[in-house]
Amino acid sequence: MATQKLSVSSSYTYLNSPSITAVTLDSGPVDGGNLVVITGTAFSYTTSVTFDGTPALSFRVASDTEIDAVLPAGAIGPADVSVTTLGGTTTAADAYTYLGRFAVLGGASVTNTGLSIVTGDLGVSPGVSITGFPPGQVNGSIHNSDAAAVAAHADLITTYNDAVGQPPDASITGDLGGQTLPPGVYNAASSIGLSSTLTLDAQGDRNAKWIFQIGSTLTTATASHVLLINGATARNVIWLIGSSATLGTDTDFAGRVLAQISITVTAGVTVNGQVLAIDGSVTLDTNRIARPW
Repeated sequence: MATQKLSVSSSYTYLNSPSITAVTLDSGPVDGGNLVVITGTAFSYTTSVTFDGTPALSFRVASDTEIDAVLPAGAIGPADVSVTTLGGTTTAADAYTYLGRFAVLGGASVTNTGLSIVTGDLGVSPGVSITGFPPGQVNGSIHNSDAAAVAAHADLITTYNDAVGQPPDASITGDLGGQTLPPGVYNAASSIGLSSTLTLDAQGDRNAKWIFQIGSTLTTATASHVLLINGATARNVIWLIGSSATLGTDTDFAGRVLAQISITVTAGVTVNGQVLAIDGSVTLDTNRIARPW
């Protein structure tokens, strides 16, 4: 009888290592819980997604080039984003930034007149004076020189120093009203005004960033306006004020205002962002201020 030979064939698939090209949006709350989109390559066989080593609360592989992930809580500041697949692990250093809870923070005091509404935490450090709440309302927590306020003040100084150290892309002078500016770092040696509408155009990039390094004061005129278009977000606009800022009556402002001394927010002003003073006071008067994350 002839002997039959059994033929066994097998195959093995080599997988490419993954890569990360972008995280959108690339910043958000320290508490986590928000959704980001990670784009890149070779994501089909993803087994884990982490942010500074902490696993995402959940993730979905939308395609070989996209992962949708829900952020875990983290520490304030930049975080590495890592994706592990059957083909390997890739890490994008400092690709995401955790942002703090505070909408209003004063160094010496926070005072309010009228029915201001603050969405986000409000606090003071190292000062201990908070007045005018009520009638002002805080949709968040009030921190009077407690551990959270002390930590927020330290983070404010770090954020200010990091941003002021960025090399400028262009110089600005005088009045920003009527201008349309693309993303970049803008430097003014002295004071800057805003008399009408400043338009910030992200040009379709939701991670676009603006830093305004203002050597002295920022003053806005009555009913002036910061307009965000084409994907621009208030969380990605930082106003660095070398001394103090005054937002004029009925101004509609956007961005994170970080002042070395004080910030005066006059009657009827709305701020899509933060007002944070390092050494001096934040003064409110019938305003609406909402942290943009």
